[in-house]
Amino acid sequence: MEGGTVDRLRDALGAAPPAADVFATGDSKVFQKHGKVIGENCRALGFNVDFAPVLDLAFDASHAVLGTRAVSADPRETVAYARAFLAGLNDCRVLGCGKHFPGLGEGKLDSHHELPVIEKSRQDLWSEDLLPYRTLRRELPFLMVSHAAYPKVTKTRTPASLSKVWITDILRKRIGYRNLIVSDDLEMGGVLSSAPVGKAAAQFVSAGGDLCLVCHREEYVVNAYEELVKAAERERKFEKRVAESARKVTAFKKKYASSLRAGKEPSEAAIGKLMRRLWEFSEQVRLEPLSRGEDRRGRA
Repeated sequence: MEGGTVDRLRDALGAAPPAADVFATGDSKVFQKHGKVIGENCRALGFNVDFAPVLDLAFDASHAVLGTRAVSADPRETVAYARAFLAGLNDCRVLGCGKHFPGLGEGKLDSHHELPVIEKSRQDLWSEDLLPYRTLRRELPFLMVSHAAYPKVTKTRTPASLSKVWITDILRKRIGYRNLIVSDDLEMGGVLSSAPVGKAAAQFVSAGGDLCLVCHREEYVVNAYEELVKAAERERKFEKRVAESARKVTAFKKKYASSLRAGKEPSEAAIGKLMRRLWEFSEQVRLEPLSRGEDRRGRA
């Protein structure tokens, strides 16, 4: 639930504005309200986790793919929006997730269908695309890894979601991220070009990931589960890796117990209020004058 093109509750409660339009107001209070409005809607319908905000940078290369999902080419401005959005979610006891590590800002292909190959150096990625993750590493309950390849870093075209270099060596060890690492949907073309769903799930966990997303087809969910079990039974090292993630997930659930507790089913009147607040917020964003002389992608 990002708002804009990625809005799963649009038909139930109405459309939420996209992140880029909210960012264009230049008002951190509006950024936080964006997270709060979306968080209220998620919470009311029984969801305690929102796979947002997007931390990808709004470079020209990815504009045709990301559009209004990315807010700025400046990583510090991206951090400002994301931090406020996360605070808004937190006000509603909804946990956020930064994505898509290590960054799709230079990706010209849509990883839902193809594997983006991003020819960018480790140094440039560190100072630009990775800055939001480095800055927010203690504030992100979840972090999602992308299905894009970075051959100048890994020397291969293996997606980051299957790469120990990215997940363990860079994200865990160098950046120092300690919370849960989740894959992007393992049914996406960007990862299926490298491995079938079951093998991809095992490779992701082996590389250091904790939670596999398989979002559409039941048989793929079953296949991923069965492959993880078989791999754990076959390899002692992998069994230890699975157990490590299981302990991490259990500890996470205890830490965020209040957020994960189910709420009451909303009344029709409560749903009506949510729809009204969402509409009012969308109008506020639409009518808010730009506070700086910038376009909708956060550039002068």
